[in-house]
Amino acid sequence: MHVLILGGTTEARALAGLLHGRARVTSSLAGRVASPRLPVGEVRIGGFGGPEGLAAWLREHAVDAVIDATHPFAERISFNAARAAATAHVPLLALRRPGWVPVDGDDWRSVASLEEAARSLDGLGDRVFLTTGRMGLAAFEACPQWFLVRSVDAPDTAAPARTELLLDRGPFTLEGERELLARHRIDVVVTKDSGGAATAPKLTAAREAGVPVVLVRRPPVPDGVTTATSPEEAAAWAATRPGASRAR
Repeated sequence: MHVLILGGTTEARALAGLLHGRARVTSSLAGRVASPRLPVGEVRIGGFGGPEGLAAWLREHAVDAVIDATHPFAERISFNAARAAATAHVPLLALRRPGWVPVDGDDWRSVASLEEAARSLDGLGDRVFLTTGRMGLAAFEACPQWFLVRSVDAPDTAAPARTELLLDRGPFTLEGERELLARHRIDVVVTKDSGGAATAPKLTAAREAGVPVVLVRRPPVPDGVTTATSPEEAAAWAATRPGASRAR
């Protein structure tokens, strides 16, 4: 059995580990991170050339199942995967970690896009902790606020004029996030609803400090695609696919 795992997320790496030895596993990474954490098994880096290219790759490499374990906001590859899997007649599963859920004391402002997040900053304060990744900074280019931008790699696109860059990679600790908010006198946090525990401590730190959070809602999974919420659930799904009784 040959399983293609799309994505370099924590869940994708865990899933590759669960399937390793039980199936041939190829993990596909987009290549946007300079030094990604690599999973076990075969790894390819780079795009496929759209849904048609991915469908051709699935056929050429005799893929029995595709698991889309990309970041919850990797909308384009998820829709390309859905089209390619349908074209190549290969079963597809979307692995999505659950989104964050507010608790008492949270002050969350839900928005649909980075552009809406930028517009919502008026009146919330002058010092913004921005953790939406390096790819979408142009949405905040015209904002007058000061931004602390945290990302794994340095951005190569337009950014707000008043920006301090912090290169760092999770998981982050609650103590560290408390100190960061206090040291930089943060008035508002802007982030995406990525879910998971690795970057969640900033939400707790914001709640404790009485700092509002502008939270960008995640895009939907493509229509008709089955979903799982954990690597274990995804591995169990793969075990029921045709060809699961054989490893390649």
